[in-house]
Parts: sequence; C-alpha cells; structure tokens
Amino acid sequence: MKRANGKRIGARVVSYAILLFWIVITLIPLYWMLVMSLKDTSMSASFSPEWFPKNPSVATYIRFFTETDAMRWLGNSLFISTVLTFTNVLFCSLAGYAFAKLRFPGRNTIFWMLLGTMMIPAQVTLIPVYIIVVNTLQLGNTYTAIMLPMFATVGNIFLMKQYMSTLPTTLIQAARIDGCSEWRIFYKIILPISKPGLAVLAIFTFVATWNEFFWPFLVTQTSSMRTIQIGLASFKFAEATDFGAMMAGSVIAALPMFILFFSLQKYFLQGITIGAVKG
Repeated sequence: MKRANGKRIGARVVSYAILLFWIVITLIPLYWMLVMSLKDTSMSASFSPEWFPKNPSVATYIRFFTETDAMRWLGNSLFISTVLTFTNVLFCSLAGYAFAKLRFPGRNTIFWMLLGTMMIPAQVTLIPVYIIVVNTLQLGNTYTAIMLPMFATVGNIFLMKQYMSTLPTTLIQAARIDGCSEWRIFYKIILPISKPGLAVLAIFTFVATWNEFFWPFLVTQTSSMRTIQIGLASFKFAEATDFGAMMAGSVIAALPMFILFFSLQKYFLQGITIGAVKG
C-alpha cells in the first residue's frame, strides 16, 4: 500500500514538474514581449538580455499610436474579425443543424464532399481564389476581398455538426408536434442550448481571423486597409526598426485575445468537454 502511494505521489510530482516547465516555456515569450515594450529604443535594440527594465516607460506605446496608422489597423482587425465571427456563427450553426438533425436527399454526400475540401492544402486553392476575388470580381483592396473566402468555413461547419449531433432529438420532435417551424425550432430551442458550442466557435473564429496574415496581405495594397498583423510586419521607420514600439504594438494586438478567452472561458471549457463520458 505504501509503495503504491509512493508511486502515485511520485507520478504526480513528475506531472506537476512537467506542467510547470511547460507553463514557464509558454510565458517567457509573453513576458519578454512586455519587457521589451517598456524599454526605450536604444535598449530594445540591444542583444544583451535584461529581464527587468531599469527605467520602464510607456513612450513606446505613445510612438506606436502617434507615428503609425495603428488605430486604423486595429479598427480594421476588429471590424473584420467581428463580422466574420458573426457570419460564421450564423451560417455554420445553420449548416450544422441541417446536417445533424434534418433529413434531406444527398445530406451525407454533401457533408463528405465538404469534409473532402479540408484535405486540400490552402496553398493549392490560394491562386484560384485570388484570381476570382481580385481579377474577376475586381474586389482588390477592399474589406469584401479580405472577408469573402472566410464567411463560413468547413471546419466550423464540421464543429457545429458534431456539437449539434449531441443535442436531444426528442426536443425537436416535440416542437414539431406542437407545430413549430424549423426556423422557430432553430431560433427558440437549438440556439439557446447551443451556447457552449457557439462560444467555442466564436472564440476560434475571432482568434483565427484576428491573427490572419497572408490573405489580407495578399489582397490589400494601401496602409488604410491593413490589419494589425500586417501593420506590425511592416513596422519600419526611415532609418531602422523601432523594436520597442513594435513590441508595444504586439502587446496591444494580443490584448483582445486574452479578453475574449477570459470573458467566454466558462462556455469554452463546457464546449471542449462535450461528448466526454461521465463516470
């Protein structure tokens, strides 16, 4: 008995040590970014590590907002991410409900065809999509060009289909017997009990679109249309790169991610445990 308890305690200590090591490795880049953002330009360009800034200053944050189009970049990112989060939550939840609970000809065929498109690398479809959006539709350097390919993604449809498959069908059948239409069933019954899944979908979509770099970089040409990620990548002055102001911008760009996660943390944790077997 004592040997078993000793082994159990030892395994727990090792597990905690590994988790602690992983936490430290994860937090070091975030801490270093914050420290660099509080240094002046000369110190931020130095290669000697300094874990605690001697004279912390917010001058880098002031330069970031006053000497660049930072507010425009942040506004673009917020607008694009908000719109795409709304469209994905709306359309992907509708598609997920249809594939999970409705019966119609070709349902499985259409669903598996959609899943099949996930097997195609994004680099393969990048050029055709660019030609359609920019050359054919003449939408280059517009919000529509940035958002159109991501209005509703197959991955999010699959996520909502899997989630809604776990919802009780008896509720839907009872509502149909009472004379509810499919739209009313979706709005009055499905959406309220799908909040955890919708929250997970919203978090994933907002984070993905906020951090998206290559596609907005490809279809935009002017500074006024840049998102915060593209703006940070092109963050240079006439003489050199201001690393302190760049790190300040990185801190500002990361804040919405933390706010979104912690504000929806309850739904997020509920959503990722859906389908787990309870003992």
